[in-house]
Amino acid sequence: MFDFANPYLLYLLWLVPVFAAFYWLARRSRKRRLAKFGKPAVLAHLMPDVSKYKPAIKITLRLIALAALVFVLARPRAGEKEHDDTVAGIEVMIAFDVSNSMLASSTDDPNGTPRLDRARLLLEKMLGRLDNDKVGLVIFAGSAKVQFPMTTDFYTAKMYLNELNPSMMAFQGTSIAEAIGMAANGFSPDENIHKAIILITDSEDHEGEAVEAAKAAAEKGIQVDVVGLGSAKGAPIPVPGAQAQYFTDRQGQMVLTTLNDKLATEIAEAGHGIYVNGASSDALDRLVDQLDTLQKSEFKHVTYSAGAEQFPLFAWIAFVFLIIDAFVLDRKNNLLRKINFFTKKQA
Repeated sequence: MFDFANPYLLYLLWLVPVFAAFYWLARRSRKRRLAKFGKPAVLAHLMPDVSKYKPAIKITLRLIALAALVFVLARPRAGEKEHDDTVAGIEVMIAFDVSNSMLASSTDDPNGTPRLDRARLLLEKMLGRLDNDKVGLVIFAGSAKVQFPMTTDFYTAKMYLNELNPSMMAFQGTSIAEAIGMAANGFSPDENIHKAIILITDSEDHEGEAVEAAKAAAEKGIQVDVVGLGSAKGAPIPVPGAQAQYFTDRQGQMVLTTLNDKLATEIAEAGHGIYVNGASSDALDRLVDQLDTLQKSEFKHVTYSAGAEQFPLFAWIAFVFLIIDAFVLDRKNNLLRKINFFTKKQA
């Protein structure tokens, strides 16, 4: 089978007749201009070195080279063969906290990088290192919902990251247990595929039962890893859309949100996973290393066809004809000067 990788570029072949037409018009214009000075037969003796045929030969060589270069760009392929590859990996469901507390600083500095921004950056880097794994995303605050189901399309998954914010959830709060439960239900039913939940949160669980939910996931063979964001000192929570305004309680006191390291560690231990602080420099490496402890399973066999590239042949054709063109001069060849191929000598 013979086909092209870029068949739309074959439209460039229309340049060949276009340039041929321009050449023909230029030759006609030249003849008309010469006719103003006298009869062609008389003028031919005044220009003994001018060849009638070399210009046509040169333009033919160049047009053939041009056509060959167009074929090079179109990348012809032939000799198609089937290839069978196996895709292996694990399934990873991200449980991403989008509660209002994630707007607070991730450090002791109230004006530091928001936890939400740091979490998005960490998640984006992690997606770049998951290779052939499948990934899904659950977002949660006072309740939880699936943002996108399990997929291998990491490009689309990354597009969702910049959209993550508290306004996506109608009810605020932090229901970690519901998030873990929903993430656990988002995996495929295939028991041979190893699974992991990555919980990204500041661990302020308002609903409770997060540890029990992690234990239930572990009993299903699902590893639960936790990425904690924030600081133990605490930080005020900015009011969305307002400058220098922070949430306050009923007494008018500024609300401080702190990272609950103890709960995050308990959730990870119950889920047979690890806890990492998102602010640490090795957080991503530790998390990826932990996922690598899970044995990769075969997802599917991918069969595709690929043909051998044939463009080098056309590249050589273009090269050879351009070299020949460089050695073909416009004037007559001294060895053939006295030979007339197209008229007979009269006796």
